[in-house]
Amino acid sequence: MSVEVQSDYLKLQNEKESNARSYPRHFPLVISKAKGITVTDTEGRDYYDCLAGAGTLALGHNHETVTDAIRGVLDQQIPLHTLDLATPLKLAFMQELLSILPNELKDTAKIQFCGPTGADAVEAAIKLVKNATGGKSILAFQGSYHGSTQATMAMSGNLSKKQHLQSLLPDVHFLPFPYEYRCPFGMGEGMTAKLSAQYIENLLDDCESGIALPCGIILETVQGEGGVIPADIEWLRQLRRITSERGIPLIIDEVQTGIGRTGRMFSFEHAGIVPDVIICSKAVGGSLPMAVVIYKEELDQWQPGAHTGTFRGNQLGMAAGLATLRHMQEQNILQNVQLRSEQFMHRLEQLKGQYAEIGDVRGRGLMIGVEIVNPAGSKDRLGHYLQNGALAASIQHECFNNGLIVEVGGRHSAVIRFLPPLNITEQETAAVLGIFEKSVQAAIALTTATA
Repeated sequence: MSVEVQSDYLKLQNEKESNARSYPRHFPLVISKAKGITVTDTEGRDYYDCLAGAGTLALGHNHETVTDAIRGVLDQQIPLHTLDLATPLKLAFMQELLSILPNELKDTAKIQFCGPTGADAVEAAIKLVKNATGGKSILAFQGSYHGSTQATMAMSGNLSKKQHLQSLLPDVHFLPFPYEYRCPFGMGEGMTAKLSAQYIENLLDDCESGIALPCGIILETVQGEGGVIPADIEWLRQLRRITSERGIPLIIDEVQTGIGRTGRMFSFEHAGIVPDVIICSKAVGGSLPMAVVIYKEELDQWQPGAHTGTFRGNQLGMAAGLATLRHMQEQNILQNVQLRSEQFMHRLEQLKGQYAEIGDVRGRGLMIGVEIVNPAGSKDRLGHYLQNGALAASIQHECFNNGLIVEVGGRHSAVIRFLPPLNITEQETAAVLGIFEKSVQAAIALTTATA
C-alpha cells in the first residue's frame, strides 16, 4: 500500500476520531497485520510491539493457541453472547481460573463476570465490599491507576485527568505508596516501605484521623501507569497483616499485573499473601475483552443484579482466556518471564551505568520501567536528578523510528515502559534492547545538539 494511502488513513483518523485518542499521537501508523511480538504497517514496515495491548496480549498477536480457540467456538456454533447464562465453555473457564488461585482460595472463591473492561471490574469490587461491610470510604494509593470511569478515576492518582471533573466517587482517601526512588517521606535508604506501613497502621488506629474505618483498601502491587513502581514485598505482607487484623477487605488490582506478567500467575503471590478481592482483566481474556472479580465467599452478600453488564457473557473471550491459561502452564511461560526479565534488567542496569540520563531501572517480571532524568538539572531531596519527560518522549519517538513501540508513564511521563508478550524469545529481547540503546543515544545526542 502506498505512503499516500497510509497518510489518508491517518488524516481520516485525526479528523474523525475523538480528541481523547491517545496512542495514535505517539505511534502514527496504520497496522495491516500482526504476529507474535511484531506488527506490520500498511507500508510493510515491521515494529517490535512492547506495548502488547497495554499488557493484554500475553502470548503476543494472533498466537495459534488463541486463534484456534476462537475458530473452535465459531465451528461449534457456541453462542457468542449469553449474558450470565451458563455454557460448558464458561464453566470450563471458571474451573481453570479457580485452579490457578492460591490453595486458600481455589475451593471457596466466588467469581463475578463483569463488563469487558478492568474499570468495570474495579467498580464491581467496590460495590462488593461496600455491600459486605456497610462502609463508605475507600483507601487508595498515590500514583495508582484503576481506570477512567468516574469512580475509578476518583481512586487513581493522576490529577490531570480528573481535576476538571465534578461529582467523582466521594470518600476516597490516598495513602503514600512505597516509591523508594522518590520516597514520599523524603527519606529513602530502605526506609520508605517501613514508614508507609507505619503511617497506614497509625491512620487506621487514630481516633482523630478524620477517616472512618474504610470498606476496603485497593492497590496495584506494581503500579503500571504510575511508572512501573513495584511494592516492597515485606510492605505487602505488612499491609495484609494490618488489614486482616482490622477486618478491612484488601483489594488487589491485577488488571495489568495478573496472568503471569510479573512471573507469577498473580503478582501478590510474590509476597505469599492472599487478598480478599482480586480484579482481573486484560490478559485474562486471552487478548479479547474480559473482566472478572474473584473474591472470598464471605463477601458474597450483594443481591441479584447488584452488578451487571451486557457483555459479561463473551464466549470468545472465555475460549481465548481458557486456551491462554492452559498454554501458559503447559509451556511453562512463567519461567520464560523470569528468564527474559533477568535479561532485560541486566542490560538495562548496564545502560544505567553508561548514561546519566537513566535514573532508575525497576520492575517485576516483564513489567519494566526506566525512569529518565535530567543530569544537567537540579536534584530532589534524596539527591536524585528530576524527571525529564521531554527526553523520555524523545527516546520513545526514536524507538518508534527504529522499529520499537514502547509507552511512557509515571510522573511527568518520564518512565519508558516495557510490556512485551510473555513468550518473547531471548533473540527478540536482545533486538529490543539493541534498538532501545540506539534510541537513547540518538535522543541524548539530539538534546545536546539543540541545547
